[in-house]
Amino acid sequence: MENKIAIDIRSEIGKLEGVILHTPGAEVENMTPTNAQRALYSDILNLKVAQREYAQLSGTLGMLTKVYQVKDLLTDILKIDKVKKALVREVCNNENAFNQLERLLSLDAHELSRVLIEGVPLLKDTLTKYLSPFDYALDPLHNFFFTRDASSAAFDSVLINKMANQIRARESIIMEAIFDYHPYFITQTINPDKFRGLSSKLTMEGGDIQIASDDTLVIGLGTRTTSQGIDFIAEQLGKNSSLKQIIVQELPAHPESFIHLDMVFTFLDADKCMVYEPLILKENSYHTYKIELEKGKAKKITEEKNILTALKKQGIDLKPLYCGGRTNPTIQAREQWHSGANFFAAAPGQVFGYARNIYTIEELDKAGFAVLEANKILKGEIDINQYNKFVVTIEGSELARGGGGCRCMTMPIRRQSIK
Repeated sequence: MENKIAIDIRSEIGKLEGVILHTPGAEVENMTPTNAQRALYSDILNLKVAQREYAQLSGTLGMLTKVYQVKDLLTDILKIDKVKKALVREVCNNENAFNQLERLLSLDAHELSRVLIEGVPLLKDTLTKYLSPFDYALDPLHNFFFTRDASSAAFDSVLINKMANQIRARESIIMEAIFDYHPYFITQTINPDKFRGLSSKLTMEGGDIQIASDDTLVIGLGTRTTSQGIDFIAEQLGKNSSLKQIIVQELPAHPESFIHLDMVFTFLDADKCMVYEPLILKENSYHTYKIELEKGKAKKITEEKNILTALKKQGIDLKPLYCGGRTNPTIQAREQWHSGANFFAAAPGQVFGYARNIYTIEELDKAGFAVLEANKILKGEIDINQYNKFVVTIEGSELARGGGGCRCMTMPIRRQSIK
């Protein structure tokens, strides 16, 4: 039996002690040009290439920390009969698919785990089904390899996020079951769906939620996380933790590359961050606010110049590095589109990002981050443990077309504290 792990996330950069990933599988390939937009994609991915690129991320992370896979964790809990029955019923209820209940319950844990992620094909056993434009009774979870969104570890709890799009709701249901029932994890889950009287406008996703310190969150306000979602997070985490303030950054509704805060701002080190300059630092119409909390209640809300200014007032003084470099707005926009600001830190100053964003990587190089190619690390040509400060570059020609980067694809569950 593996040792239990108590959920504990109090920063974006503390040394990682556990992370949950989901290797993209057949659910990514079960997509066509006609359903791509419904699946929240602007393009369709080549699975073989995406898996090869993803193996660079999971392989190098596995050298630094314990890696858990969603499908393995889900299979484990589906071996518990009462959990299997409850989870299948909740999925069928959520997707109005009770006609699939017996079919799903007849499957063993491994096969059930697979179809809950890859999709349940529609049996064309009636004329209506034969004529249906849909191929699945339960849709594939095309976006699940972006494990950041459905659940968010915050302090010693896990937020079960209410996704902005119904097609992703099953991801949250699965992650809640894993954290509630898997023997590996010690935590409590906080799910807005379990509270009465909340606004129907409440949505929140992990790509918008960043833990700056023991007492400070930074959250994006946009198409995926609403003001009602931020109010819920403030109340629930504020009353049971040391949370004292939330810095809120408004995000554009368009283009789609601005869906989450981590597409324009991420932490790199104790004193450095990556920013998309036009939105984060230059004057524009998107506001930054600070909510001061007392036991989960807002006692004061003020407007701030930008995220960095607001964080500096809290004693977090960050030097910005620029997504796409510092001189060409066109290059900045191109690299932001392909997740150039979306970095994941495995420890202070030890980050992961896409190699394709060459001007962004040059920024990191100039700032003292050794540039290490993931493939060379995996082949043993580079010893990652010989470097204190680095960026591991992942090939991202295919993965980036899914609309997310390395932070999007990682759900950390425990980090060491930092000073």
